[in-house]
Amino acid sequence: MFEKLVVIEPVSLIPEAEKKLYNYAKEVVIYNDIPKDEEEIIKRIGDADGVLLSYTSTIGKNILDKCPNIKYIGMCCSLYSPESANVDILTANKKGIVVYGIRDYGDEGVVEYVLSELIRYLHGFGEKQWKELPLEITDLKVGVIGLGTSGSMIANTLKYMGGDLYYFSRTRKKEEEEKGIKYLPLDNLLKEVDVIFTCLNKNIILMKEKEFEKFGNGKIMFNTSIGPSHDIEALKNWLDNGNNEFFCDSLGALGDEKLLTHPNVNCMNVSSGRTKQAFDRLSKKVIENIEKYFENKNNQ
Repeated sequence: MFEKLVVIEPVSLIPEAEKKLYNYAKEVVIYNDIPKDEEEIIKRIGDADGVLLSYTSTIGKNILDKCPNIKYIGMCCSLYSPESANVDILTANKKGIVVYGIRDYGDEGVVEYVLSELIRYLHGFGEKQWKELPLEITDLKVGVIGLGTSGSMIANTLKYMGGDLYYFSRTRKKEEEEKGIKYLPLDNLLKEVDVIFTCLNKNIILMKEKEFEKFGNGKIMFNTSIGPSHDIEALKNWLDNGNNEFFCDSLGALGDEKLLTHPNVNCMNVSSGRTKQAFDRLSKKVIENIEKYFENKNNQ
């Protein structure tokens, strides 16, 4: 049991999960606003040995140094790699601090978002229509860049709808290729397809000036990553100098507030993965991580 567990900001736990926190700590402190700076985070953590946070705050080396009692950090948000995390995991590990994050809790909503927006644009159900005549997904050449969980779900959904699917990933996905989703090197993929979906880890920028040039004009781009998958200026040039359209759900995925008013940018400025079901899955995984921490500790 933790001596003190601090939730330093809103972490989207459902009420049942929030109540369960009291089973794992002698004292639980929950903050319902985002700390304004590093000093505020240090103050909130204080002498706590357990900490929960979301993606809206960062725990770096200085905070870890100033809060020596921390034994466990639970990230109530996606953790793909130490490099892309909003916790300094390498420093934490050196200090013997266990850091657990979660994955794959909001992907279903993201898939529904891209399917909805793509169909609306192809058919002209909204204010815009891609071509002169409405189009189905049938035979549409689609490239998915990053075939993790969400990328794979998007690719398989569009394949089911009759799309001609290609992918690029750091590692080959033989099981997806067996389903007819074809691998191409990035440059070849960009030249081949009419629509791309970038489904990448945070802080990975693949779409730069050269890549947009290869992708060409009259094209569609969706970014489903947490942050930009593109160089901001390169995206702006691509949008300004061709009949191209860009889609994303959140400002974080767009990367620049000024682009919200661009006529070829379609950004809802809300996370499509934040659904009731996603909060249920998130809460379950956060509690399971705490239980795993104590189970591993007891087995040492």
